[in-house]
Amino acid sequence: MKLDIRPETAAEIPAIYELHELAFGQDNESRLINKLRDSEHFIPELSVVAYAGEYLVGHILLTRLPLQGNDGQTYETLALAPMAVTPALHQMGIGGQLIRHALKTAADMGFESVIVLGHPEYYPRFGFAPASKFGIRTAYEVPDAAFMAIELAPGALAGKSGEVVYPNEFEAVA
Repeated sequence: MKLDIRPETAAEIPAIYELHELAFGQDNESRLINKLRDSEHFIPELSVVAYAGEYLVGHILLTRLPLQGNDGQTYETLALAPMAVTPALHQMGIGGQLIRHALKTAADMGFESVIVLGHPEYYPRFGFAPASKFGIRTAYEVPDAAFMAIELAPGALAGKSGEVVYPNEFEAVA
């Protein structure tokens, strides 16, 4: 499916809210996006929409995510969360196009890694591997296979083992 993929505009915020609400069957993810948009973690170029013709069919958000290294240093990575595709259009490659676009944009901007808490059968096809492989953990109790990381630059996570600290905005909508 041919898509127009680009950063969101302010006029699209209500439609993005509705898309996530429809995709997840609740508004937690929609509220999370709005809270992150108003935070220091938001990167406008990494809130990305996908259109098929005139229809908004997908959205993905990558935001800054601190990684507290075991060495006492704080490193910057990105959180991929959330991503939504119009439910009627699942299995058509929209999510994959959004992920590839967002990862390429992030790499082009100089970001070196991304963390995702997601489906372990889906994200590895884009290069994600269990974050534990890099010595990275989260305070959330989640299956090891569902908490993943990807290096956008080879060796970017070498020597940066530690715990990612999700911003308070994630807690506010749980």
